[in-house]
Amino acid sequence: MNDLLYHILVWAPGVLFAITLHEWAHGFAASRYGDPTPALMGRLTLNPLPHIDPVMTLLVPGLMLASSLLTVGTPFIFGSAKPVPINPNQFRDRAGRRLSGMAFRVALFWVAAAGPLINILLAMGCAWLLRATLSMAQAPPILLIDMLLAAIKMNVILAVFNLFPLPPLDGGRMATALLPHPLDRALASLERIGLGIVLLLAFSGLLNTVLSPIMSFMVRFLVGMAVDY
Repeated sequence: MNDLLYHILVWAPGVLFAITLHEWAHGFAASRYGDPTPALMGRLTLNPLPHIDPVMTLLVPGLMLASSLLTVGTPFIFGSAKPVPINPNQFRDRAGRRLSGMAFRVALFWVAAAGPLINILLAMGCAWLLRATLSMAQAPPILLIDMLLAAIKMNVILAVFNLFPLPPLDGGRMATALLPHPLDRALASLERIGLGIVLLLAFSGLLNTVLSPIMSFMVRFLVGMAVDY
């Protein structure tokens, strides 16, 4: 029980910041393209509460953490927030004209990319804080080190997972914005069943086979920069 409580304390800040800023970034990017929907829905905030989904933000991560500790003894956690509502039909240029054509595709791409991008930046920021902590303190607190390591891992997991090129994941929407017609329509048509496909790939182990080496490389790279001072 003490081990479980310690890991909750270690992982909770990283999970909340990672998913909150991920969704905020989507809303911020959409608002920069003139879409008022995120602001009207109260989602342009860094307060985690409006972004929390009771199941995916609290229940699923908690169960995954507890089950991984009890079964394999190593913490594993994943979560998500409530998706930020966005209306691409509201995208406008600086003159107030509705976006179309390539400009519309560029907007779709960057709104989708904003979430994974902010997670990569957060992981880099946590690595810098870890480096500063290790270099400035003679006896750095273990709790702070573990929290920063967990935040690095959580942000890398969230970024890489969401870059998988299948809608409704961010990578799928980025690919849809880049693909020519009619390939873009074909990929976009998978939006409704895409999450089911992702879950099947995850339970089969194929998704882990593809993504785990990328996640491990990024985590090792960032942690290596932090400790090699």
